[in-house]
Amino acid sequence: MQNVSSKTTLLLWDIDGTLIVSGGAGSRALTTALRHTFGLDGSLDDIDFAGRTDRWILRKIFEKFDVPATEENFARYLEVYLSALPAELSNPQACVLPGVREVLSATAGHPALAQGVLTGNVRRGAQTKLAHHGLWDHFPFGAFGDDSEHRNELGPHALRRAREHHGADFAADRVWIIGDTAHDIACARAFGARVLAVATGGHTFDELAGHHPDALLPDLTDTAAVLRVLTG
Repeated sequence: MQNVSSKTTLLLWDIDGTLIVSGGAGSRALTTALRHTFGLDGSLDDIDFAGRTDRWILRKIFEKFDVPATEENFARYLEVYLSALPAELSNPQACVLPGVREVLSATAGHPALAQGVLTGNVRRGAQTKLAHHGLWDHFPFGAFGDDSEHRNELGPHALRRAREHHGADFAADRVWIIGDTAHDIACARAFGARVLAVATGGHTFDELAGHHPDALLPDLTDTAAVLRVLTG
């Protein structure tokens, strides 16, 4: 645990569509895992992954292909998916989104800001995706898809780990979720946090505006504008 009493604002970053895009790596790894684990082939294009947890996604895949949703099947499928993911990330469309590296450098150096992730990815998947781009070390804690199947239940897990890491409580009105979907906005509302929405994923600027985030930006390319929001 760090003794960092100056940390007064907590940033919780979504991963897919906010920090990075993976060029379809997750979907391809899930398709590969479906074949290798259950001998099934088929498209996953009709399942909307955005803003969902890994376990929620797996449950929808099981429903589509009539696979029993047992704990054993969840564990087997997830293990093969995680094994297939690194190779799938090595594609030319997988990249860090514009402005992200600059923003993370600025927030990491800010004396009042603490930051972690809040993501539907299980922890191993989050680490694999972020480490592939050299971003994992920015985030010493977080909440993950391992913690709950339901994204709206992840906030308290992130707050507990922030408290354990920094030795301080963060007031709800000093917690920001940064994400690209309506699910990120709903998750923030579920535990009283604020939300900065960015239109870099599957939702347009106007669609996100309709969900009334506390702040909305087209992307993260203007580091100064991002910091004004998050430190205001």
